[in-house]
Amino acid sequence: MEFDRRTFVKGAAATAAFLPSFSILRAEDKDITIGPKDDDINVAMIGFGAEGKVLAASLVRIPGVRVRAVCDIWRFEQQRAKAFFKGYGHTVNTYEDYREMLEKEDKNIDAVIVATPDWMHCEHTCACLRAGKHVYCEKEMSNRLELAAEMCRVQKETGKLLQIGHQRRSNPRYRHCFEHIVPNMLGRVTTAYAQWNRTLAPFFTYKKPPKQDILTKYGYTNAEQFHNWRWFYKYGGGSMVDLGSHQIDLFIWAWGVPPSSVTAIGGKDAFDPPREAYDRMYCIYEFKMPDGTKNEAIYQVISSNARGGFYEQFMGVNASLTIAEISARGNTVQRELRQGGLSDAEWQKFIDKGWILPNEGDKVKKEVTKDIAVDTRISAQANGNQLAIEMNKPAHMPHLENFFAACRHGAALNCPAELAYESAVAVLAANKSADSHAKYVFKPEEFKVPPRAS
Repeated sequence: MEFDRRTFVKGAAATAAFLPSFSILRAEDKDITIGPKDDDINVAMIGFGAEGKVLAASLVRIPGVRVRAVCDIWRFEQQRAKAFFKGYGHTVNTYEDYREMLEKEDKNIDAVIVATPDWMHCEHTCACLRAGKHVYCEKEMSNRLELAAEMCRVQKETGKLLQIGHQRRSNPRYRHCFEHIVPNMLGRVTTAYAQWNRTLAPFFTYKKPPKQDILTKYGYTNAEQFHNWRWFYKYGGGSMVDLGSHQIDLFIWAWGVPPSSVTAIGGKDAFDPPREAYDRMYCIYEFKMPDGTKNEAIYQVISSNARGGFYEQFMGVNASLTIAEISARGNTVQRELRQGGLSDAEWQKFIDKGWILPNEGDKVKKEVTKDIAVDTRISAQANGNQLAIEMNKPAHMPHLENFFAACRHGAALNCPAELAYESAVAVLAANKSADSHAKYVFKPEEFKVPPRAS
């Protein structure tokens, strides 16, 4: 089977009859498959740090994907990449400069995975798109909004695919919730809450960091900035951009509209010495709905205590959803026991549909008391029903599968650049709000990619 590496987006209908079937997430794309071995997609990676290694662990598990080259400015990581992929039967060439890699590997690669610090995403992504490669770029798109916009513009100009790494968009548990649970079971969702709490941790240090001439060549003053780039505004956006972007994106997904405002406060003194970016932030996002109602989302991200970890909640008048990327932290739908709410029979219909699992403890036991006054401010709570959908793959694997299905057969990307741009606008504005000690009110046009300045 001849494979045109310059134009390898294909129609699924012509191939579905004979290609072996592997996991594809979207129900509407279930006739699209991950192709046979003679239809390999050859991939390069730029960046083999912490996130690069996570993506690599998924790449080697996806049929028909061959990693051919890895670029990293740190020689140590180049060697680790070569050894890692060799263990899975991939022979990779390694490079320090991505431009050299693109030039020498041009005919050998079809797509590029970009897992570098945020400040370099635009440069790396745009270069790869212009070189005729499809790109999977980690979130956040950039720590500067104008660079995120440029990524969107170059994607449109080149016609190549650009998937942004908001991996929950392809997670079958989250897709199940936002396609079925949120719109059909919760009732009007007035409130959402999410958090990502981490413990106090020192800067990463290494005995043999990159040599200073290499650091200087690629824009880093010292090894501390290189290894801990998220805490420096030149390179990243702090915890809000690093972690918050995942969860703010879920608020936008749930309500179908971007936020109308954000009010944020934060602190920078949990560490000694303090870090440049906020180590903790607390936000209230407002969402104006098409029908004129207004909903609120509360968000917390802290790096000084890990209590509660990370999860998201969507609270409707009929039920609440608690979900997390790790199911043990959130995996339930809990009914509101109120007058006029969902009846046992109505709840059973959701179980019969296979959306949630049955729970023998659904009915609340009514305790009879004689001398104790009931506090009417306390509402009875139903036991939560677990979600009926599981995720038994590494967290990033379904999102990569969706990307490669789009590359091969034209499946819709679950997180194209213009969609991810909305969450970039939302999280970067939170830092602005905290800096100014004032509410940031969005203009609707802010969520649209502006034309390039002449």
